[in-house]
Amino acid sequence: MKKPEHGEIVSRDILDLLPHRYPFLLVDRILELEPMDHIIAIKGVTLNEPFFQGHFPSYPVMPGVLILEAMAQAGGILVVKSIPDQIQDKIFLFTGIEKAKFRQSVFPGDLLHLHINYLKHKRNLWKIQGVASVDGKKVAEGLLTAAVVNREDT
Repeated sequence: MKKPEHGEIVSRDILDLLPHRYPFLLVDRILELEPMDHIIAIKGVTLNEPFFQGHFPSYPVMPGVLILEAMAQAGGILVVKSIPDQIQDKIFLFTGIEKAKFRQSVFPGDLLHLHINYLKHKRNLWKIQGVASVDGKKVAEGLLTAAVVNREDT
């Protein structure tokens, strides 16, 4: 994968790393990545997001579970980049959330920063810690677990 200037990984490269597609791809850019350590990603939140049609039309706020999903997707990229030779024909599936906390609302126009730290893994189970922030203020956090499993469609 060719990296753009300044070492950032942009959305067209992210499509090679994640199986998610519109409207469920929630990572726009990777700012920093150190395999088996951490990743910093961003999601630009716009009023055009399909979930704002119903959450809530007169007070658009990003659902907390989608902030957690964005953290999980960034964590999936961290795993893929950490074990690239072991990830062929496999998929990273979210398996659990611990200690999730939502501190502030996320609105259209916000730039969501996703800070994910690798904690540990054993065989195919991975544990990461995620913090989401907007303008340097923590909006959500949690411990996420996921499994790397064989894709059933291959």
